[in-house]
Amino acid sequence: MSNTRTAIVTGAARGIGAGVARRLAADGMAVAVLDLNADAGKPVVAEIEAAGGKAIAIGADVADEAAVEAAVAQVAEELGAPTVLVNNAGVLRDNLLFKMSVDDWDTVMNVHLRGSFLMTRAAQKHMTAAGFGRIVNLSSTSALGNRGQANYSAAKAGLQGFTKTLALELGKFGITANAVAPGFIETEMTAATAARIGIPFEDFKAGVAKEIPVARTGVPADIAHAVSFFASEGAGFVSGQVLYVAGGPKA
Repeated sequence: MSNTRTAIVTGAARGIGAGVARRLAADGMAVAVLDLNADAGKPVVAEIEAAGGKAIAIGADVADEAAVEAAVAQVAEELGAPTVLVNNAGVLRDNLLFKMSVDDWDTVMNVHLRGSFLMTRAAQKHMTAAGFGRIVNLSSTSALGNRGQANYSAAKAGLQGFTKTLALELGKFGITANAVAPGFIETEMTAATAARIGIPFEDFKAGVAKEIPVARTGVPADIAHAVSFFASEGAGFVSGQVLYVAGGPKA
């Protein structure tokens, strides 16, 4: 068995997840590109392989207990025991509270919270056995509250409490747990938001950038850089933290 660490990144077929998968592969890890559909992750795997890295595409619904167990077992079998987990899979079902359906609420909770719980529970046994683990959960500046996102805000704040508890429970096994909370990042998801409110994406980004101290919007590589730090060997004394990567101060 080589010393190559194996990482699982959920929601890794596009956007932030794809950026994180590419970065961890560049850092020398073998990467499982997990998304709802394995085929969706294949272009990212091809990119990683073309760059000289090692990756596989895996299809699983992170909210499905049996699918998660099977996916993590497959990763251990094909790539090696996963000791780095990035819980990035997420969905939006934005609406004002009075118009939000129970399904809008449940779908967001299931993917972000239940999904992160199931993935972490399945992966931690490989980490405890190895005496090393890095768990990185994707929160958001929306955890601080965001109009039209009662579901998403609650889920992203929930992930911060989940992260801190993991840090307390798993620390003695050499496992750290941290959260990255992105601000506005240019992805298909934010482009869809702009389309939904009927504003061209470039105009939307320009408007957002005016409110950001560094005067630009973020890109997936900005988040990948922060995840890379938390996932590194050298970050073993950093745990239970929430890092806002938003171009300015957030708390």
